[in-house]
Amino acid sequence: MILLAGDIGGTKTILTLMDTEKEVRHPLAEQRFASDEYESLEAIVQQFLTDTAVTVDIATFGVAGPVVNNRAQITNLPWMIDAAAIAQTFNIAHVYLLNDLEAIANAVTHLEPGDLTTLNVGQPAEHGAIAVIAPGTGLGEAFLTWTGTHYQAHPSEGGHTAFGPGNAEQIDLLHFLHGRYRHVSYERVCSGIGIPNLYDFLKWDGRHQEPDWLARAIAAAEDPTPVIVNAAIQDNVPLCIAVLNLFVDILGDEAGNLALKTLATGGVYIGGGIPPRILPQLQQPRFLQAFRRKGRFADLMAAMPIHVIEHPQAALLGAAHFGMEAASN
Repeated sequence: MILLAGDIGGTKTILTLMDTEKEVRHPLAEQRFASDEYESLEAIVQQFLTDTAVTVDIATFGVAGPVVNNRAQITNLPWMIDAAAIAQTFNIAHVYLLNDLEAIANAVTHLEPGDLTTLNVGQPAEHGAIAVIAPGTGLGEAFLTWTGTHYQAHPSEGGHTAFGPGNAEQIDLLHFLHGRYRHVSYERVCSGIGIPNLYDFLKWDGRHQEPDWLARAIAAAEDPTPVIVNAAIQDNVPLCIAVLNLFVDILGDEAGNLALKTLATGGVYIGGGIPPRILPQLQQPRFLQAFRRKGRFADLMAAMPIHVIEHPQAALLGAAHFGMEAASN
């Protein structure tokens, strides 16, 4: 059987084809597409299948948005994805949609040591729940629980819960963003689309000056986030360093919130495109300090293992494994 697996994000879409009898990490074909250059997922699938000239038996897609009744509205794209419509259009017997974080969560138990960097070894509890948080274009959250025989992934839209400030600076940030958004979610302050909000706040705050060259670079950029991150990491711009520090504080705090809500004694996995890019910043004490700053539960937090997922296609890997398991049933 031929499986079509996809990672459908607000920025990029990756499609891959594989033989269900072979190793997931060795696909038959793979291609990357700029999501916003297409009017629908069907248009991308049509191009991919035309290029590869392969007949597909089963398809699984990890999509950046809530999945209800095998349909999904993509959060940061004007796409509505309907599994039944895709099945009919391309004559595919079985099509499954997974929330993108559900897809990453499905990859967790298949990750190898080289796919991870550990921030806290901790003391993992056997069969304990596992939390997954992933800042990319948006902020995704999911978790896994033990069924008695295997881990079951569960999606959520926790990244859209209301941002809860952890200190005076973050209270000021919340006040600042209330003038911009009706609902200030964690995604607004802890994601690729959130980093420019942190930048605007700290520039407004006035403690750090914006260099003229950086102002010009940001004004010219289609996406200011890479400019801001590079200015912090490569150019040591104080304003941008402050942005990354604030981002790390918020990510640590929200990862801790998710770990408490799911009682993630099996570990916390941090995915998404941003964490591998800022790994040295995450390895500094402030991330773990923010994660553990949970009052009477600080000792519980300190025992939770924390890993950064460095596999560049974890969502695709998870979607593929889900499809492989579905094909075998």
